[in-house]
Order: sequence, then C-alpha cells, then structure tokens
Amino acid sequence: MRTILLGPQRRPTLDGVVRSLFPDPDPAGPVATITAGWQEREPDDAELRAHLGGRAVNLGLYRRWLNVQDRDPEYSAGARRLADVLAGLQEIYLLRLDYALRAVYAVQRRSAEAVPDAVAAVRELDTEHLRRVNGARREFFDRLAPHDRPVIAEHRAEVSAVLADAAALVITGGHVGVLAEVLHLFNVAAALNGAPVIAWSAGAMALADRIVLFHDRSPQGPGHAEVYGSGLSLLRDVVLLPHARSRLLLDDTARMAVFARRFAPARCVLLEAGTRIDVSSDGAWPPGVRILGEDGHVTAREAA
Repeated sequence: MRTILLGPQRRPTLDGVVRSLFPDPDPAGPVATITAGWQEREPDDAELRAHLGGRAVNLGLYRRWLNVQDRDPEYSAGARRLADVLAGLQEIYLLRLDYALRAVYAVQRRSAEAVPDAVAAVRELDTEHLRRVNGARREFFDRLAPHDRPVIAEHRAEVSAVLADAAALVITGGHVGVLAEVLHLFNVAAALNGAPVIAWSAGAMALADRIVLFHDRSPQGPGHAEVYGSGLSLLRDVVLLPHARSRLLLDDTARMAVFARRFAPARCVLLEAGTRIDVSSDGAWPPGVRILGEDGHVTAREAA
C-alpha cells in the first residue's frame, strides 16, 4: 500500500496531502484516524477533523485499550506483568549500551580502523535486545491470545469494519510506545485494505520494523539512541527521525557517523517540517530523501 510520511504538523501540511489524494470533495469512504498517541487527549481531534474536511472517523484505539483493561482483568494483569518484564529488559540493555557506546566513542578518538568492530558490538547488542523484547511479547500473546478473548475480538471486529471502508488511514504523533501497543493489540496491519496510510512523528515511527528512541538535547544531556521494539513493519530497513534537527546533534558528525553506522543498512531518514515522502505500494522510496549518511553528514539520496 502507499505510505505517505510527513514532517511534524505544527504548521499542518496534511490538508494539502489529502487534497492531492482526493481531488473529488466526496471520496469513497471515510478517512480513519488514530490519535491514540495523544492518550487522554485522544478525542480532542477537532483540528485534525477540520484538515480532513470533516470526513474523519476516529478509531478510538486508546479508549478501546482502556476498555480492555477494565473488562478483561486477566489480560490486564498479564499486560502489567509483561510491562515489568520489558522494563527489566530495557534497564539491563541501557546499562550495557552505555558502556558499549562509550567504548565506541573512545575508540573513535584513537583509531578509525577499530571503529567498525566497536560499532558491530553495539549492533549485536541492539539485535539481541530486540529479539528478547519481541520474544517476551510473543510469549505473552501465545499465552493470552487476543483473538480468543471476547472483549478484544469485539474491538478488533469494529476496527476492521471501519478500515474496510476507509479511503485512507491517518496516524498522528504522541507517545510511540502507546501507539505501537494499540496498533498490535487491535491488529491494525491485518485490517488495512490497501488504501493510503498517512503518518507523522510517532505515528510514522510506529510503521517501521524497528522503533528507535533518540534525544541528544534532553535536559539531562545527550542520551544514547535506544532500540525500543517493533512497529507494524509496513516499512522495513528504515529508522525514522522526526524533529531530527531539534533532537539530534547533527553538527557533531563523529557522533552522527556512529548513529548511522550502528543502524546500517537501514536508512536513517529525517522527517523535518514540510517533509513529504511518498513510499509506493511496492516499497520504493523516491529520490531526494534526506538521510543521515555513514560519514555523519545529512545528504539527499538520489535513489532511496
């Protein structure tokens, strides 16, 4: 299916995208929206609805998630245990990651030839962590299969019915962990009907096969980019970087080179204000996509 990735929508460009997709003012079907990343503010979508010409149907995935927790206590208890397991995995991973990346930067200052081996150790750590996270989630879903649980099955059926008639799906930003959780729980990927998917910020990140959290400009100082988990995998071999200019030390080419090499061969794609990237249904990326190169510089790829 066609996927359209946008930059942050503080100065919205969504309405122009919608007009380009649907020049007819009455497209076939509604535009489904997912604002679950806003959490308690999920229903506050009046501005979004206006940009969509009043055609929006909010899937209410955050509300549905809370409803599952209320009505299925066994699943809710299991989900809390899973959250504890994942938090433990993340804690150990971040401890090991700190030592591994400090070693990379120390080696980088002394011997360029030794950097690939040091980066390879970090990549192995990232891969191992993602495998453990996905394994824990798989074990949880095997034990408490969502499709066998009436409350979840009810919500899945309702979500699927809306998506079956949707002319497009729009996924906004917010909390990427919450977005990934509800997208998986309500089986959104399986319910997509081939209509375009439009996403930005955390919504875009949640479409990838690997979600990477990053923030070099936090109040506590530069932090290490960390592998969080898997998204819907509609986009593969890509790390999406919303707000890259404000969140990454892009002028620190040595640091950025480590970042890009660490996640290669995946493209590290910048999603800045005004960005629009149309990924075709066969997975082809357009030319001119701004990426973080393995030399640490931002470049526009001619054939992405």
